Amino acid sequence: MNKNLYTSSYLDDLGDIMTIKIPDSMDEVVYWTTRKIGEGQIKAWAYREDCPECGKAKMGKPQGEKGNVKIRATYYECPLCKHTIDKKPYEDSLTAQIMYTCPKCKFKGETEVPYKRKKYQGVDSIVFSCGKCAEKIPITKKLKGIGEKD
Repeated sequence: MNKNLYTSSYLDDLGDIMTIKIPDSMDEVVYWTTRKIGEGQIKAWAYREDCPECGKAKMGKPQGEKGNVKIRATYYECPLCKHTIDKKPYEDSLTAQIMYTCPKCKFKGETEVPYKRKKYQGVDSIVFSCGKCAEKIPITKKLKGIGEKD
């Protein structure tokens, strides 16, 4: 069987097949993370979007002369037509897809939220709620703990 036909490796608590498709390659995404939060876990990603000008290629960070990606670039670029969009508006237009196990109630679920970082207990985080108990679950930047001072 073709692995790409399946969206995830588990069923939710009601026995339904999960509907979010896991990326096949890191080339498909702008953001990817796997985290453990207490007794829960999270996999989150945001897919790259098509170029708004030509619609033929996915937007990405610009590449240098040797083909290496300029990871600190402040804009995204279409590799075909060279159309550029600033980093902030482009990332704010993306959607984060999340598969999670709630650290509070152990519910396995999935959700989609805007890929926007908001302040949560003083730390920039992508915040979503558990589908069962409504517990707020933050995805912080790496090495940033909730409640820590910068």
